[in-house]
Parts: sequence; structure tokens; C-alpha cells
Amino acid sequence: MKNKMLSATGLCVDFFGLRALDNVSLTISKGEIVGLIGPNGSGKTTFVNALTGQVAVSAGQVTCNGQNITGLPPHKVAYHGIARSFQIVRLFDELTISENIELGAIAQGVSRKTAKDRANELMIKFDLQSYSDQLAHTLNYGDKRRVEISRALASQPNFLLLDEPAAGMNEAESDTLLEILNQLPQDYDLGILIIDHDMSLIMRLCTRLHVIDSGKTIGEGDVETVRRLPKVIEAYLGSSADSEEKDA
Repeated sequence: MKNKMLSATGLCVDFFGLRALDNVSLTISKGEIVGLIGPNGSGKTTFVNALTGQVAVSAGQVTCNGQNITGLPPHKVAYHGIARSFQIVRLFDELTISENIELGAIAQGVSRKTAKDRANELMIKFDLQSYSDQLAHTLNYGDKRRVEISRALASQPNFLLLDEPAAGMNEAESDTLLEILNQLPQDYDLGILIIDHDMSLIMRLCTRLHVIDSGKTIGEGDVETVRRLPKVIEAYLGSSADSEEKDA
């Protein structure tokens, strides 16, 4: 059976005449974790928004398991097995943690009992059981991040797109998150695209990296190859990459 893939081919996005994304192509297969990195304002979130129907695509195509999903609204994209988290956490503040996670499953049409079962499983995995009955607005930012990822997983996606999941977390929380994310492709049979500025997390977690700057691809490949590309060092990794090379 052909490997299941989420693919963007020649993707372009324009905002009021300004090209925010320029001919970007990227493929994610089930079972792998791909990192999407680049400077602030480079187009990373725009790319994820284009994949999930949050912004209109000016040119190019998005396919999921061979089906063209370009231009579909977000709820229809979700039915193709694509779930995401957001750069700014979006929870239902007046619902409990359990209820927030259950909604990810209910949105896919499952029963309330199935949704509760999935939520319980995910709260155990993300160490959220003690917060089960708390309202979402009472949690700190790092915990809210874990709830949002859990809610996305409750829909049992084929592909999970994470926009800065480690934002707001301290080093210990980030390390714990890394351990959890690293197991998700095997545990849930999915592929992950992750955007994050925590380069320690990205370098340890991802099998491949894709780098964009000013809306254009400037590097892609395995971690060791990409971190040595002159364009990538200049645009994003900077002197930190140079110093790591000298210390190695």
C-alpha cells in the first residue's frame, strides 16, 4: 500500500499584493517528524494556515493521501485527517480540560462516551489527569499547550501540525514535551510537522528540516545537512550554529 502523505506543491499565498509564500513544496509522510523553521515573519505559520484552509492559496496544490484538498474550508480539511495547534493557544476557557479535549473527538462525529475515553487516555499521556475538572483559563500557558495538543490528537489525525508547541514552557517542560512528541508517530500512526524556535527541541526531535526565509525555501534535508547550509546559518541559525561547530 502506498505510503500516506500530506503534500504541498508550489504553494503561493498573497496578501494584498504582497507574496507571503512563494513556491514552497513540502511533503510529510506518516511516521516521520518534519521541522519547519525560519526567522520571524518568514511565512511558517502562513504555510500551515494554507495547508489547513485558514488562508487562501494563490497558486499551487495541497494533497492528502492523493486527494486534492486545496482551498477546502478548515472543517473539511479536518475530515481528511489533518489536525493542528495554533501559535496562540485557542481553548474554550469556560470548559474543563476534559471537555476541551473531548471536543476534538466529538467534532469527528464520535459518541460522547468514545470522546471521554479518548480524553482520559490523552490526559494520562500528557500528565493532565489532575487538571481534568479545572476550567481551561485557570491553567498556566505551558499546560494549556499540552491541552491543545491533546485536543488535536483526540480527532485521531493522520497528520498533526504543531505551531510552536513549546512556547511558554521552561526547559524541563520542553524536554518532557519532546519525549512525548517523539513517541506520537509510533503510538498514533501519524506524521508531524512542527514549527518551533526552540532549536534544541527541533534538532533532537525531527528527522528532516525545511527552512524558509521571506516566504521562500532556502534549505531542506536531514538535520545535519541543513544546519550546515550557509544560507540557513546566515538567515536563521547565525553565530550559534558556528559556535556549535567550533565546539564540536
